[in-house]
Amino acid sequence: MTSTRHLREVHWSDLADLARAEEELFATDAWSEPAWWAELAGRPRRDYVAAVEGERILGYAGLDHAGEVADVMTVAVLPQARGQGLGGWLLAELAERARERGAAYLLLEVRCDNTAARRLYESAGFVELSVRRRYYQPGDVDAIVMRKTLSGKDAHGQ
Repeated sequence: MTSTRHLREVHWSDLADLARAEEELFATDAWSEPAWWAELAGRPRRDYVAAVEGERILGYAGLDHAGEVADVMTVAVLPQARGQGLGGWLLAELAERARERGAAYLLLEVRCDNTAARRLYESAGFVELSVRRRYYQPGDVDAIVMRKTLSGKDAHGQ
């Protein structure tokens, strides 16, 4: 029997695995298990999806539905699953969920030194809006604020 990849809601039982993945992926910026509990407790405003194969989580992503603008809270793909289009798949799912809930725009912050993520976001239609200086601590790393238009409006709201 072969297992297929699919997207599903993040479950409470996933939180220990997600916290371990965060440590591996984000080190100083990692979300702890209590932070994940708080995120899932924020449903339905918070919305998290996992890309899985069998029972194994390969990546995950989340949104904050805040009205006209939905914020991307996180997008992560585990190292062994990178280069297979999962990041784009997760982003497309977030955009569809935001659109279904009435958002016109999707907003995110990305570390200026995360070239791979920036390329992914640009290829998904995000444009740079501004820079938040020294946003990520420790390390004084700037954040680039990016936005994707989900409605018929252009990137400047016209």
